[in-house]
Amino acid sequence: MTPEHTRLVAALRELRAGAGLSLAALAERTAYSKSSWERYLNGKSLPPRHAVRELCRLAEEPEGRPLALWELAESHWGGRATTASAPVSAPRSPADEPPPPRPEAPPPAGTGRHLRRSRLLLLLASAYTVVVGGVAALLFLLLPDSEAPEGEPLPASVPFSLAPLCHGAACEGRDPMRLICGIGPDTLAAYRTATGAHVELRHSQKCGASWARTWRTEIGDRLEVTAGGPTHSLRIGNADEAATFMYTEMTEATPGGTVRACFRPASADGERECFEARVGPAAAASRTPSPAASPDSHG
Repeated sequence: MTPEHTRLVAALRELRAGAGLSLAALAERTAYSKSSWERYLNGKSLPPRHAVRELCRLAEEPEGRPLALWELAESHWGGRATTASAPVSAPRSPADEPPPPRPEAPPPAGTGRHLRRSRLLLLLASAYTVVVGGVAALLFLLLPDSEAPEGEPLPASVPFSLAPLCHGAACEGRDPMRLICGIGPDTLAAYRTATGAHVELRHSQKCGASWARTWRTEIGDRLEVTAGGPTHSLRIGNADEAATFMYTEMTEATPGGTVRACFRPASADGERECFEARVGPAAAASRTPSPAASPDSHG
């Protein structure tokens, strides 16, 4: 599975976890069967573009980023690549025919032995490549899958692993999607700003890290997140980013610790709005007083 396909699968699993739908429920609400969704969510096959849009609709999430990931995965699916076709040469006239090759002189003594030795080395190198590649593929297939939704274990034939690639301090300042921390995260708290933007505090227990995500934003809006250590921020830079959901980088967050997000609108007269949540099974959201907006929970 290509890195592009891996990122698409991670995004689809997050959408499904956010929607809280089983495979059977997905099959009932879409035109795709339960077995088809199992293949899409386990990376066994590339979903149709319409299936990605349907999952975004059910999860009530913007479809911009998942569709962009789908475009990248589709362009690399099956190792396809755009190559220029070889030009067709026009038939040559007899006058253009090359002269007959000159007879070659017999090779010097001992050349045959060197050729046989080169062929043997080439054969051994090819066999080594096949063996090493086979062992790597076998290890890749036998790695356990890291994401198993509660109440519905994944089939034992999952052919790849989506285990997180960092934990704790190693995740600090890094992308939650690229590091496979965005699969099935907890939503610690949700907030709606005075401008209508949505902000969520997300946490991955497997990665021991939190981040903030936002959507329905405006160009120039800013979002910050911190858990008592470094502060990580993002700025909405263009219309494409404003039309989809955007993530901050991750910050290390331990059980019992507090994660805080602050949103600053692009407008000059907009006020900075902050809210926070505690990491743990009973996460309760709170916010700093702000006369410009009131919190609004979002599933």
